[in-house]
Amino acid sequence: MTSPVLSLSDVGLALAGNAGLTTILHGICLDVKPRETLALVGPSGSGKSSLLMLMGGLERATSGRVQALEHDLGKLDEDALARFRRAHMGIVFQSFHLIPTLTAHENVALPLELAGVTDAAQRATAELASVGLEHRAAHYPSQLSGGEQQRVALARALVPRPGILLADEPTGNLDSTTGAEVADLIFKLCEAHQTTLVLVTHDTDLAERCARIVQLKDGRIEAAG
Repeated sequence: MTSPVLSLSDVGLALAGNAGLTTILHGICLDVKPRETLALVGPSGSGKSSLLMLMGGLERATSGRVQALEHDLGKLDEDALARFRRAHMGIVFQSFHLIPTLTAHENVALPLELAGVTDAAQRATAELASVGLEHRAAHYPSQLSGGEQQRVALARALVPRPGILLADEPTGNLDSTTGAEVADLIFKLCEAHQTTLVLVTHDTDLAERCARIVQLKDGRIEAAG
């Protein structure tokens, strides 16, 4: 039997705020299979993005266990988590998070350069071509449209060939036509690279493109397809 790519066992998340401790997630149990496409949906404040951040080790669970590729993320320190993400996870955010002082090509090459990959420049060029932006390689983020910036962000996330892609509202800042184009690229490239995809979305059409939908409400899994 194939092991899950992601496995969450009785996971809880509580964060300290001005009003004291607030519980964000309660008793989450969820397994994600290799090469699966899974959507996390639910109303604002239901815990979707927080759950995605736990999967990526960007937040630490306050109870339970989060495993990614059979690594217990709770046992890794911050440096080890960063190395693990760099090698095994791509993350795409709603707000792109490109480095404004780097060109599109430099943004895509950066994770490979940090990992000491010798052919980082060539691989970045090929990855930009895969998202249709080889002609924009020398442009800075401020010179790109929102859709182009998100395609650069997608190329940067996928250029190390991660086993897992986490996408938080990847089309949320885009108009419907551009968002559909970016969504097409996400599914096309994840299928081509056999990458497991977990995405957070309010877009019903986008969620329904995934093989499985997990519905959250008030920090709990309400339904899992």
